[in-house]
Amino acid sequence: MTEISNTRSAAQEAQGASRSRLSRLMRYIPLIAPLLLWAVPCWVLLHTGQRWPLPVTLTGTAFFALGLTVMPLAMARGHGRRQQDRAAIVGDTLLGGIWVLFAWSVLLGVPLRLVLAVAGVGDGQGRARIVTWTVLCVAAVLLAWGYAEARRVPRVRRLEVPLPRLGAGLDGTRVVLITDTHYGPLDRARWSARVCETVNSLEADLVCHTGDIADGTAERRRAQAAPLGTVRATRALVYVTGNHEYYSEAQGWVDLMDELGWEPLRNRHLLLEGGGDTLVVAGVDDVTAESSGLAGHRANLAGALQGTDPDLPVLLLAHQPKFVDRAAAHGIDLQLSGHTHGGQIWPFHHLVRLDQPAVAGLSHHGARTLLYTSRGTGFWGPPFRVFAPSEITLLVLRSPERSTSP
Repeated sequence: MTEISNTRSAAQEAQGASRSRLSRLMRYIPLIAPLLLWAVPCWVLLHTGQRWPLPVTLTGTAFFALGLTVMPLAMARGHGRRQQDRAAIVGDTLLGGIWVLFAWSVLLGVPLRLVLAVAGVGDGQGRARIVTWTVLCVAAVLLAWGYAEARRVPRVRRLEVPLPRLGAGLDGTRVVLITDTHYGPLDRARWSARVCETVNSLEADLVCHTGDIADGTAERRRAQAAPLGTVRATRALVYVTGNHEYYSEAQGWVDLMDELGWEPLRNRHLLLEGGGDTLVVAGVDDVTAESSGLAGHRANLAGALQGTDPDLPVLLLAHQPKFVDRAAAHGIDLQLSGHTHGGQIWPFHHLVRLDQPAVAGLSHHGARTLLYTSRGTGFWGPPFRVFAPSEITLLVLRSPERSTSP
């Protein structure tokens, strides 16, 4: 027993030390990341054998140095205490642009140079310049396309979701999911109205918003959120908080959504009934709520399900996909989430996977729990979406007892 205890103690100490080192490393990431984002493409595009004329080299290097200086300052002014929208737009746009340039400098620029060398194309200088122009052209095209993708009204993604415990009386229930609208520095009031028109065209029984309504307080973004008051459903409009609400007076957003006709499911539920069958629709605060220090805000799944019949199927709204571990432990049938944006700008989805169990789409967890993760309806920060299209989701719930007759 002593040897086992000592072994466990040593393992726990090693795990604790590993977490401590990781924690220390994470503190430096905000300092290291901007430097890498700007320095790597500067080196690949200007200083790896291109031999540009001196004015070109100096101008290009000065541009990258200026970006490295301006981007963090603008983002701090835009998203910090001052909340200056113009600064946020500048900082966010620079972040999106340099992320694309960094990614393709590494993922395209380096392999392309090797391919050209193996193929014997040109001399060293010629190959280096081909790489530079190719990376710049690809980045420009992706940013232009990504901007159009971010600003358009999302396409509707339709899918049928079988729920083994759903009664036949509720077969065909139409659930529309919008999430991560992120109303913010770029005024999207007209976009918001068009999104709501699209939602209404789907004739949903239940419309859900799983949080991250906006970046900024309800008072500041009211005009952009106002069209949400025009959304209609035959049964209910329901909403849960996301982590971004807790950066900007969450209770104000809860109150505004209530005012606009949406029912905030703050660790509570409602019942959808039809044809003698019942579906529990529950919601929880975001997992960051408790650390926000806002009184009464925390994720409480047990409280959300209190008083429900355990034999009834449950549809759960939870902003972050990683809440699915708790959902599966409680035997939830379907969890709807957002938060990930599908990565928003490829290949950022690989980093999202480090924090979340799913990035987009339908996935299975535990014995019976399904998780649907939306790529989001809007965008956060950089006004670009690259290989991660936004969506409005229509889920048609299916019962195994539904009629198969024509």
